Amino acid sequence: MKNLKGKTALVTGASSGIGRAFAIELAKKGVNIIITARSENKLEQLAAEIRNEYHVRVLVISGDLSLKETPGFIFKTVTEKGWEPDILVNNAGFGKWSGFLDTSRETYEEMLMLNINALVKLTHFFIPAMLKNKSGGIINIASTGAFQPCPYIAVYCASKAFVLSFSEALYGEYHPKGVTVTVVCPGNTSTGFQETAGADITGMSSDTPQKVAIEGIEAFIKGKNYKINGMSNYLQSFLPRLLPRKTVIGIVGNMMKGRVNGK
Repeated sequence: MKNLKGKTALVTGASSGIGRAFAIELAKKGVNIIITARSENKLEQLAAEIRNEYHVRVLVISGDLSLKETPGFIFKTVTEKGWEPDILVNNAGFGKWSGFLDTSRETYEEMLMLNINALVKLTHFFIPAMLKNKSGGIINIASTGAFQPCPYIAVYCASKAFVLSFSEALYGEYHPKGVTVTVVCPGNTSTGFQETAGADITGMSSDTPQKVAIEGIEAFIKGKNYKINGMSNYLQSFLPRLLPRKTVIGIVGNMMKGRVNGK
């Protein structure tokens, strides 16, 4: 899909951070936007900004994707409104930096529902129309943490490893049929993620959400299966390939331990 103008994209977790940046950057290219997140007020503000600035159509659907019924509700609403996404951006997600037992089972269940189950369900709902049209595709947001086990971020990084593997598997199935699945793997990014995660990122470099979105869209347009944002992140992704896995566990664990809740 070389020309995005006039196409339609559904962006989850669009009220802030990377999701908001994707919605804006796609609108800049003339893409009509469906935005969803829990905060209806923030979505409406974003919708007004996009309509006024970029003169594209915007549909707002508020909903909590950590609830199992919400993906179906979103699909039903989109269909009833007569919209058909050419592009799905699965961005919604959150993580926790903590010792495994220092976060509740309920939080992990919510995390896995959002990071994995909602992403799979939305993909299953929306990809058939893309296959019928032999066009469009999906951008899934993973993380550089998907490339190795991450002590003190165990469940989050494992969920993103799923997203990476799942996305590339679907790329293998559907890219030959005209549908691209691109997984974007940002490193540290200047969003509200760190505050929610309880992470101390003092001294760590970070990308902007806009940079992540721009590079992710470019990778999708070029038909790439994955995109790692930033050269240093790209080089770090090779670490598990070069060293014994036990060594990698130790390196990552020592690096993360001191950054959990500022400890």
